[in-house]
Amino acid sequence: MSFFLHGVHVPHRKNTKDKPCVRMTDVKSVTIPMVMHIGAPAQPVVKVGDEVKVGSLIAESAGYVSSAIHASVSGKVTKISEMLISTGKKVPAVTIESDGNMTPCEDLKAPVIKNREDLVEAIKKSGVVGLGGAGFPTHVKFNVDPAKAEDLVINGAECEPYITSDSYTMTERVGDIEFALREIQKHFSFKRIIIGIESNKKKPIAAMKDMANRMENVTVKVLPQIYPQGGEKVLVYHTTRKVIPTGKLPIDVGCIVCNCTTIAAIGTYLKTGMPLVEKCVTVDGGAVNCPQNVLVPIGTALSDVFEFCSGFKTAPEKVLYGGPMMGITVPDLSAPVIKNTNAVIALTEKEAKLPETAACIRCGRCTNVCPVGLAPAHIMAAYKKRDSELLKKLSVDTCMLCGCCSFSCPANRPLVQTNTLSKQLLREEREKEASKNG
Repeated sequence: MSFFLHGVHVPHRKNTKDKPCVRMTDVKSVTIPMVMHIGAPAQPVVKVGDEVKVGSLIAESAGYVSSAIHASVSGKVTKISEMLISTGKKVPAVTIESDGNMTPCEDLKAPVIKNREDLVEAIKKSGVVGLGGAGFPTHVKFNVDPAKAEDLVINGAECEPYITSDSYTMTERVGDIEFALREIQKHFSFKRIIIGIESNKKKPIAAMKDMANRMENVTVKVLPQIYPQGGEKVLVYHTTRKVIPTGKLPIDVGCIVCNCTTIAAIGTYLKTGMPLVEKCVTVDGGAVNCPQNVLVPIGTALSDVFEFCSGFKTAPEKVLYGGPMMGITVPDLSAPVIKNTNAVIALTEKEAKLPETAACIRCGRCTNVCPVGLAPAHIMAAYKKRDSELLKKLSVDTCMLCGCCSFSCPANRPLVQTNTLSKQLLREEREKEASKNG
């Protein structure tokens, strides 16, 4: 399946790779949305006026695919209301006014793990979700038949421009990663635990190799330096040579895939009982005065994070959650850091300006670079005709929305955006068909 070797070489812009990570503690208030994960929104268990401490449960999971949420500061709950998130939806959110003390909850203690069920329950109580961007509740990934789980693949690729928060995790939180992996090894019989890291990340590679030398069945796979190396299907192929079929999950080919920061967060909880309450966030972009990695309490407004980094050189034209290839534009700077925020990038007008679009020149570059072998130009033509049957034949649902097609297009066609719209069109048609069939 050589098409998995396709991709693009993006500019790195890793301006923060050699800078120490700084903890942000002087936060006046946080607003924590109840949707920071794939699945059902969490249900608040606090009310206005309640006193909370760092790590206190403020919302419990409301379904199998859901995640608990905890206070990231100590203080008082001042508001429970709706807020607009980057998907365009309004969701419930809990606002906590900080008392400035960051007092940890006195009830926190390391969980007792006797078996696999205890481990899965502990991961559930930790509130940990996929921290590389997807936000899928991690306990669901591990709640599988252990006989099916042959390989645990750890994603340390970090292939997007600017972002270095995972590199910080792999060099500075080795103890947390090792503790989690040792506990996981006790209750899962993985044949292999493979940590995939792009070849340009020398310090993380050295740190993870040193850890792997102390453990059994743990290896570091140095990956080609090409985007989107961190895409789940691409990563699984390059680390295990297994191909995840369309519509299937990694577990269907015997794999569980977790981001390295996700594993570190599990390790923290298993050691201390402290749930997921803060994130290392790369703060960068041409508009930022002092790019750096910052440990931020979840729920902190982006305006406060940028102020902590000495503000802006110039007013940003666009601010993104995540990197420039797959990032999402934030509604405004009152938007908070959430569980799966690995970066916030503030772009200048020059950086954010989209180039003029021209007619397709039939060069085929979009197809040549697509990691999963799609034909984006043909998908665009099918979408313009609203030809859903042709979109299915072109396998648009396989698209991982990595943006390689748009990045490589000499005519600057909005190819990845059209793929997104095409996937949405098929979803809407499936929902209509389902409603007809009752």
